[in-house]
Amino acid sequence: MKIIKDVIALRFKTSESEGVILHGEGQQGDYITLELRKAKLQLQINLGSNQHGTILGHTSVTTGSLLDDNHWHSVVLERYRRNVNFTLDGHTQHFRTNGEFDHLDLDYELSFGGMPYSGKPSGGGMKNFKGCMESINYNGDNITDLARRKKLDTSSFRNLSFSCVETHTFPVFFNATSFLQLPGRANHNTISVSFQFRTWNPDGLLLFSNLDDGTLEISLEESKVVVHINVTKGASNNRVDLSSGSSLNDGQWHSIRFVAKENFAMLTIDGEEASAGPSTSPLTITTGGTYHMGGYFLQTPFPPSLRSFQGCMQAILVDDQPADLHAVERGTMGAFENVSLDMCAIIDRCMPNHCEHGGRCKQTWDSFLCTCDGTGYTGATCHTSIYEPSCEAYKHLGRSSDTYWIDPDGSGPLGPFKVNCNMTEDKVWTTVMNNLPPKTTVTGSSRERRTVLQVNYSASMDQVTAITTSAENCEQQIAYSCRMSRLLNTPDGTPYTWWVGRGSEKHFYWGGSAPGIQKCACGIDRNCTDQKYDCNCDADHKQWREDSGVLIHKEHLPVSQVAVGDTNRPGSEAKLTVGPLRCQGDNNYWNAASFTTPSSYLHFPTFQGETSADISFYFKTSAPYGVFLENLGNTDFIRLELKSPKVVSFSFDVGNGPVELTVHSATPLNDDQWHRVMAERNVKDAVLQVDQLYRSSHLAPAQGHTRLELFSQLYVGAAGGQRGFLGCIRALRMNGITLNLEERAEVTPGVKPGCQGHCTSFGMYCRNGGKCVEKYNGYLCDCTDTAYDGPFCTRDVGGFFEAGTLVKFNFLPEAVAGASRDSRILTHQLTPQEVNLTKEELAFSFSTSNAPAILMYVSSKTQDYLAVVLRHNGSLQVRYNLGGLREPFSIDVDQRNLANGQPHSINMSRVNRSIIIQLDHYPPVSYTLPDASDTQFNLVKTLFLGKVFETGHIDPVLIERYNTPGFIGCLSRVQFNGVAPLKSALRTAAQSQATPTDAQPDRQPAGTLPVSFQGKLVESNCGASPLTIPPMSAATDPWHLDNTDAEFPFNEERVIPDGVNRDSAIIGGIIAVVIFTILCTLVFLIRYMFRHKGTYHTNEAKGSGESAGESADTAIIGTDNPETIDESKKEWFI
Repeated sequence: MKIIKDVIALRFKTSESEGVILHGEGQQGDYITLELRKAKLQLQINLGSNQHGTILGHTSVTTGSLLDDNHWHSVVLERYRRNVNFTLDGHTQHFRTNGEFDHLDLDYELSFGGMPYSGKPSGGGMKNFKGCMESINYNGDNITDLARRKKLDTSSFRNLSFSCVETHTFPVFFNATSFLQLPGRANHNTISVSFQFRTWNPDGLLLFSNLDDGTLEISLEESKVVVHINVTKGASNNRVDLSSGSSLNDGQWHSIRFVAKENFAMLTIDGEEASAGPSTSPLTITTGGTYHMGGYFLQTPFPPSLRSFQGCMQAILVDDQPADLHAVERGTMGAFENVSLDMCAIIDRCMPNHCEHGGRCKQTWDSFLCTCDGTGYTGATCHTSIYEPSCEAYKHLGRSSDTYWIDPDGSGPLGPFKVNCNMTEDKVWTTVMNNLPPKTTVTGSSRERRTVLQVNYSASMDQVTAITTSAENCEQQIAYSCRMSRLLNTPDGTPYTWWVGRGSEKHFYWGGSAPGIQKCACGIDRNCTDQKYDCNCDADHKQWREDSGVLIHKEHLPVSQVAVGDTNRPGSEAKLTVGPLRCQGDNNYWNAASFTTPSSYLHFPTFQGETSADISFYFKTSAPYGVFLENLGNTDFIRLELKSPKVVSFSFDVGNGPVELTVHSATPLNDDQWHRVMAERNVKDAVLQVDQLYRSSHLAPAQGHTRLELFSQLYVGAAGGQRGFLGCIRALRMNGITLNLEERAEVTPGVKPGCQGHCTSFGMYCRNGGKCVEKYNGYLCDCTDTAYDGPFCTRDVGGFFEAGTLVKFNFLPEAVAGASRDSRILTHQLTPQEVNLTKEELAFSFSTSNAPAILMYVSSKTQDYLAVVLRHNGSLQVRYNLGGLREPFSIDVDQRNLANGQPHSINMSRVNRSIIIQLDHYPPVSYTLPDASDTQFNLVKTLFLGKVFETGHIDPVLIERYNTPGFIGCLSRVQFNGVAPLKSALRTAAQSQATPTDAQPDRQPAGTLPVSFQGKLVESNCGASPLTIPPMSAATDPWHLDNTDAEFPFNEERVIPDGVNRDSAIIGGIIAVVIFTILCTLVFLIRYMFRHKGTYHTNEAKGSGESAGESADTAIIGTDNPETIDESKKEWFI
């Protein structure tokens, strides 16, 4: 019978922890089983699996705990197709079965209380149910009533009665101050005790007895049962230790039997025996006649190692006689104190499991503990994420580009995942890689049978959606290389190929186009190969073509599938590339509101945080107090406020009385800078943290109310009768959900969306003289006036100098109309009033293996100059000539050979006669110019790096000794009085390469810029000095990741499949070398053929010949009159 809908209901009670309650199965492999396992209720159901194993329908769900308590429990099982509601004692679990089938195909039989034959889930070995059931209903039929009236086939009934017989076990409950004293046989040579116990504690005293000549102790130690027997005979002391079992503190009933007699002792736990005897002397036992169960508090010469036990015992037998606990209760035998007879007050504190996000729950008798290792969450219940929500947040912690874990919804259901964070100067890019190899070949597909390529990402679709939802914008490159394979154009309008994005929607536009426009990028730009079509591939040419572009509609991203439909004809082939998803910005992080009046507030729906609540936000204020937020109930409430300039308060009431946590800051919090507040409240404790520096916590009571019940609206910024907040609140997140403050602020008087003034908090991250620039949603570091680059102005900008390479910076260039922004900034670095210097600030680092060399030379229109040189022995010398002396003033900074290939740094400053020089990380050294020396550096003209090429007066000693062949090596972070000449030269070179002269005929000649260079200058940081402080190690940095354990390769450019591109790279390299050799040969032959033509003349300046073969800009730099180039030249283009 194939059943699409089931409703099964019953009630049961039992004292057994194992047993099958119902079972049914079919010939097709379908089955349903409801059984007790370790006193928990487990449902196993399978609506069908296929023969190939690709569809697995087995589904298993567990609920409840300690169901062997001999109390009635009700079960309701409702199924419609694959949707199941599983209810135990009013608590319902909703789930969908695995597989793809909807019907439960059973063989006309459903059994209750056992399995008539081997079932599919686990075969034999499953116990039948022992206990009572009532009110059994199946799809509207009362099975209990039908069986009682014998309306069913009774041949299958086994050991069934229609009455519930009480199987009374009379348990005893012990707390930490309890004991039960029972009498036994005295002066006997045999000990025989047995009982059952259950507990959550790993340690406890189960039984203690003073023997006639020693002691017997049975205890639970580290979840194992341990027996210690000490027998003293005169001067000899015999000891026997036995242990057995493991994990016996699991809350289940475990049986113990211990027997000891002459030269023999045996301990049996749950039927498993562990026996041992004395190894040297014989063991003789004489019983004392009294046994203490669960505790021993009397003074004795040999006390037990443990004094008490928390848990339950039952089925106690002493000397093979059942203990008469009714007589103990009446007081006619034995004794007891603080025990509860005929009950077991055990509670499973891990059911329901308060440990969130996969945290493992461990419990003792009084409390539970969550182990959060490896989950990515922390706190008493593993509620709070240890990771930041986005790359934007990492940047504002001062982090640089790297691979990081992020958790966009914080304490929400989405787990943390890895992304690439690229911190550029003005933007933060988040990159999520996919596993589709570049240029994946597709053949054999048609419109009738399309080839569907699945694109899987290094994060789940829900996680990726969280990134795209909060991002400012997203993009994804997609490319289709084709040969006789059409892309979009079809006769009936339905494209051959489409892609599927977020929400499983098909999209018929391609990269570079927009939603609803069935075109490629070339169709938008009207430059397709065939103007009749809107895609290059639609022309159906036999040559390879490509349609590529960027998809930018973030609501459609990421690409999850691409269906290709035209590669089945002879000669047709296509190659598909889907790039990584790149998203920029985080709107949630910058979602802010400014409260301008004390009575203004924003209201939101009631906060739902009954058992776990976390609140985090940033605030900025100059007011001394104010309520951040508040939500009320009948008596319950939750409130966060600034109580005074240095105190933040978190208060709440869940029914146990008001609780207030306060954090006291060492510095005022109303300093108009951003401060971070994080508050969490759960069933275990409450925590308040400010700026990750100050923390306060409060433990919840062991017994009491745990649910926070609120009904009013959530008020942000003020509350009824409370002191309103004046200032900004940003990134308000409650239980993982970011509240849209800006949207509410736009329609609320007294509140403005957004907040300015980020540089007051984040400006400290702009290093090395970088200037913090305000943005609406953040800030950026302007590194223009520094010798550094990067998002925080921390990356050294340096270059590699070949022999003859020089950088020239003119301090007084001619003002040229239309000069670039950089040139205008550099032109005004030193005003005409500053060309006579009485102080200099100089800093750079270098590395070289060649000496001698001129590192830096500053010339003037007089004979004044400043030079930093490496002498022939590699030592560093600074030379000043400011006039008044016969010879320049020379400072030998260090006699060591610094031309050793290692990076070295020099920082120098002069104020009048005082000179301070620091080499590397050694202490600064002071020098003084002689009294006869002038102190003014007159008419500063030009700064040179690497080599001097000057028309005015130059010290002949420098030229003869140090200027040839020039500096060979690396210079980095060169700065002179607020000018960064090397950085300017490198940026000029990069711009000239990016915008060639023929593309911009009206571009200003290089000679108009204050900076120029000759020779080959390549950007490199090989001269950068090593860090004085080592970076944080991976072991101590919780955000840093090694890419070795990444599930997907996190390459910013593309995903590299396993070994696919290594061979391709080698072959491509060989081909490139061959082509390069052929081109060089052709160039040489052509130059040789036309060397006598004599029709190419230029008026080049002297010295420009050594830069032959360089760019046109380089040649013009050394020319006094670049406009006099002969117009009769011929150019040969190869």
